[in-house]
Amino acid sequence: MDLFDLGHDELRVGGLPLSLLAERVGQTPFYAYDRALIAARIAAVRQVLPHGVLLHYAVKANPMAALVGYMCPLVDGMDVASAGELKLALDAGTDPQCIGFAGPGKRDAELRQAVAAGVLLHVESERELSALRSIAQALVRPARVALRINPDFELRGAGMHMGGGAKPFGIDAEQVPAMLRAMAQEGLVFEGFHIYPGSQNLRGNVIAESLQRSVDLVLRLAQHAPAPLRYVNLGGGWGIPYTVGDKRLDLAPVAEALAQAQAALTHDWPAARLALELGRYLVGEAGIYVARVLDRKVSRGQVFLVTDGGMHQHLAASGNFGQVIRRNYPVVIGNRLQAVEREPATVVGPLCTPLDVLAERMDLAAARPGDLVVVLQSGAYGASASPQAFLGHPPCVEVLV
Repeated sequence: MDLFDLGHDELRVGGLPLSLLAERVGQTPFYAYDRALIAARIAAVRQVLPHGVLLHYAVKANPMAALVGYMCPLVDGMDVASAGELKLALDAGTDPQCIGFAGPGKRDAELRQAVAAGVLLHVESERELSALRSIAQALVRPARVALRINPDFELRGAGMHMGGGAKPFGIDAEQVPAMLRAMAQEGLVFEGFHIYPGSQNLRGNVIAESLQRSVDLVLRLAQHAPAPLRYVNLGGGWGIPYTVGDKRLDLAPVAEALAQAQAALTHDWPAARLALELGRYLVGEAGIYVARVLDRKVSRGQVFLVTDGGMHQHLAASGNFGQVIRRNYPVVIGNRLQAVEREPATVVGPLCTPLDVLAERMDLAAARPGDLVVVLQSGAYGASASPQAFLGHPPCVEVLV
């Protein structure tokens, strides 16, 4: 389930033994991201993408500034969901023409920033269209627009459904034709569409079906467009395995569906470019979270390893970030990978809440105070998706190795 080298007694990150990396970082807990693994994953995705399909990074997955800067030349663009993420992408050197800005609650100030920067706005409501008309006139600068569609279907097997049914995201597909006609009247610069049905899907055939249905929907709606279709963002949703029962995503049907989608799109709109936005799939398996064991306690026969990290820094691993039934992330004692002595143990943090659990009754190397607990698959939705101010503990550090 992981891509890190587990063949030594110590986990190695970027070629460094974990204990040495911890000394270099200077404290625990910390997140570490392996740049070589990120580059390798991007290269592997490029191998299955049809020629001409654009690969964008969804900054929300991991907005660490150094990581975003490292990825900038490796991808074709960035997708952001706030003015803060927009600044990150611009500071990293991303061409504004290659930035898409989505999100259901864009403030007028954010819309002004986006228009001033020249990025593509994924419009999600009539209010945004109305505001953009006034902003474009005030700035004497065109507002580049792609309508985000809330499709009339859901992505089966997704960890989170972002489209289909009643959703705060995007514009219901049946309302899109009228909004396209309004765009012609308002003089905004129409470029295309954005559809993001869902996330964290491990079923390649389901993603393939979603891609096909999304392109069919786009081609129907494009008949009402006020200008030629130039851009279609089909989202992502590619999942990574987190637990023992998870099977790695089979990209073969996804690649075939992408080729068919591109062919259908270019047949009707030869100048249109197809884009994917991937976040978790690019960085999730390239990161780890490291905490140090502070105490080993035995309560009524159950071993508890108390660490200096916890749910306030890694909410997802605690099971409180969208899981209905808590399942363990892959966890190892990073400086005792080859230890013969093992025991079932529960890893908890220092917080005064029973929710502060990083691993529950897992088979782990027998650990003592000072050892390093490692949560794998932690490169996405980690530090930035966690309530780090909870109970006043110090924030964790993030490093790119």
